[in-house]
Amino acid sequence: MSTCPTVGSTSWRADRLGELPPYLFVEIDRKKALAKAAGRDVIDFGVGDPDMPTPAFIVDRMADAIREASCHRYSPAIGRRDLREAVCRYFVDRFGVDLDPDTEVLALIGSKEGIGNLPTAVINPGDVVLVPEPGYPVYTAGTVFAEGACHTMPLSESRGWLPALGEIPADVARRARLMYLNYPNNPTSACATKSFFEEAVAFAREHEILIAHDAAYVDVYFSDPPPSILEVDGAKDVCIEFHSLSKTFNMTGWRIAFAVGHAAALSALAKVKANLDSGPFGATQLAAIAALDGRTSPPVREQVEVYRRRRDILVGGLRKAGWSVRDPEATFYLWTSCPPGSDSMSTASRILDEADVVTIPGSGFGACGEGFIRFALTVDEERTAEAMQRLARLTW
Repeated sequence: MSTCPTVGSTSWRADRLGELPPYLFVEIDRKKALAKAAGRDVIDFGVGDPDMPTPAFIVDRMADAIREASCHRYSPAIGRRDLREAVCRYFVDRFGVDLDPDTEVLALIGSKEGIGNLPTAVINPGDVVLVPEPGYPVYTAGTVFAEGACHTMPLSESRGWLPALGEIPADVARRARLMYLNYPNNPTSACATKSFFEEAVAFAREHEILIAHDAAYVDVYFSDPPPSILEVDGAKDVCIEFHSLSKTFNMTGWRIAFAVGHAAALSALAKVKANLDSGPFGATQLAAIAALDGRTSPPVREQVEVYRRRRDILVGGLRKAGWSVRDPEATFYLWTSCPPGSDSMSTASRILDEADVVTIPGSGFGACGEGFIRFALTVDEERTAEAMQRLARLTW
């Protein structure tokens, strides 16, 4: 007679989970929890989650939409058509790119789920996925769950945190089916030029690779507006692009986003999603329409100015303390090299232990992030200035 495994035994854990990279923030999280439990005044730059509320005009539309009976039922699997039409308006206005709302737009329950589900939709076991490093861990996780093989594209400061596509081995390029890009970039805050996107599209055409461009931060910028990869001629033949309302509109908890571009790839992703979820809540989609149509309104643009002021305080304070740091052009992150002789984990740990300031070690974004730490601009100006005063008291 067979026996069932004991609940909680390792028999219930799939082997593929062991292939995920280790969660390197455990020690920082442990120290942060201990510091708070001890009553210490912790200033936390670790979380990439906006601290400002969603603009009122979006909340008001959501409040009204909740009462609409049409929102109490399932939405179309690819998202409401009025949302998809709003995405098309946004793309024409922001990037000068025309989209077909019926075939080139797909609503998502946050871009994270779309990014994570994409490999299941477009690769087979053993196919190579090109993953930037340092980078968002979901690119690797989604590949592991789809039983693909990750090939790291190292990003370096000397190249402006852009991958050297010409250095990808020929045999790897032949086996590759998918390549992730992310600009403006998390964690480095680097931006890509249209000329780089042209190079990437040409590379993808040559090797028959689908590009998945994560553009979550494309509307959080401090100088020239970053481009969409779909601005490149012919990009829709080899690219899809993920957009999120989370960072632009302070809607991280709302879980609403969309993907655009290559119709067949979006159809494949939609088929995966149809078997796993029932789409975003209809009222959230109506609120998203209000957000997209109001993206240039004062409440939305003021958020970027808040991040700019915080950035300037942070950059100025770090430079005064002797750190080498550049002004981020976009995102709400600051990526800075560690003091000479210090690695990222020891730097983050010491800052927390001695100054009660939380940062993220660059090694948590992959080996290529070693030697750097990330600050999130999600702390108000007064507390940011206080954190800089604390760091100025440390000697390295």
